[in-house]
Amino acid sequence: MDPFAFIIHPIDVRKDVARKYPVLGLLPVPAIEWLLKRRSPLPVAEISGVRSLTGAETHGWLIGCPLSPRQFNALPLDFVYHRLEQCGRIAEELGARIIGLGAFTSVVGDGGITLAKRLNIAVTTGNSYTIATAVDGARKAAEQMGIDIRSAVIAIVGASGSIGATCALLLGRSAGEIVLIGRSVDRLEHVRSMVASSAPARVSVTTQISEGLKRADVVIAVSSATEAIIMPSDLKPGSVVCDVARPRDVSIRVAREREDVLVIEGGVVRVPGEMQCRKYGGDAAFSFGFPPGTAYACMSETMGLALEGRYESYTLGKDVTVRQADEINGICTRHGFALDGFRSFEHAVDEAHIARVRRRAGR
Repeated sequence: MDPFAFIIHPIDVRKDVARKYPVLGLLPVPAIEWLLKRRSPLPVAEISGVRSLTGAETHGWLIGCPLSPRQFNALPLDFVYHRLEQCGRIAEELGARIIGLGAFTSVVGDGGITLAKRLNIAVTTGNSYTIATAVDGARKAAEQMGIDIRSAVIAIVGASGSIGATCALLLGRSAGEIVLIGRSVDRLEHVRSMVASSAPARVSVTTQISEGLKRADVVIAVSSATEAIIMPSDLKPGSVVCDVARPRDVSIRVAREREDVLVIEGGVVRVPGEMQCRKYGGDAAFSFGFPPGTAYACMSETMGLALEGRYESYTLGKDVTVRQADEINGICTRHGFALDGFRSFEHAVDEAHIARVRRRAGR
């Protein structure tokens, strides 16, 4: 199969930049961002060993876009588009047939539509498989916490976005109640009407995070906020929080102060084969923050489409359909992609951890 590419960028600016340039980690964030703005994109890593259960194989590259989450929101859109186009041109020159958009590169502007028009290769945000794995992970975590989804209150933080809206539609098929949380009442009401017309779940909306979370048994966090927005006092004892957002929606304080809440990271996927990620042009290992052999769900969608030979702009724009989420889940499952257990704030979550949370929550 032909290769793929995937765009990454710094999430924690000081920490991520300091990995390559330790001295820069001593600078204030605005100074680091000033330097980033003046750097051009470049290939940072090569991925090999991706092998499907069908026998198909693919390989690819990670293209670094030197912009922070704040810069994606604050800089002129034309400037950001130009940076992403530069990433795409690099991917084309390397021979990639499809490029995936990681983290804020999939959120900015029109969600990849403009970029796809400018490039000669396919573009996907990866949001379809991100949704499928988030819903699957939340269901499995809820089951292990003794929560019955059929009667549970499920809150979606960032429900007015494409990922949040489709998560609500998927979970509405089996949940007791859905609470939609976002910044725009009009957009939330639009999502509410879609869920209410297609699913039996009760649906309500709110723009207040603390109000929306106080009764929630399960929380799926998929906002595009640039800093943590879910605090320890917001969460119900014994609840499950699946944090798909990057940067995280859930404050690190939740891990320190709420031992009666299970927080898991969404979208951690085991890649089929023996995936290796090495620095571009060298033999040293390259880490993008996940354990070896695993990847983000959005990255896995890109790899899955390459293995399938579907070099098409699969997930673009601000809307993702249930059909897309179901189809890409089937494609990735067929090739051997699967949820890789649970992780919480970069640590593995085992049965003993879940048992401790249940005890402290009185479950």
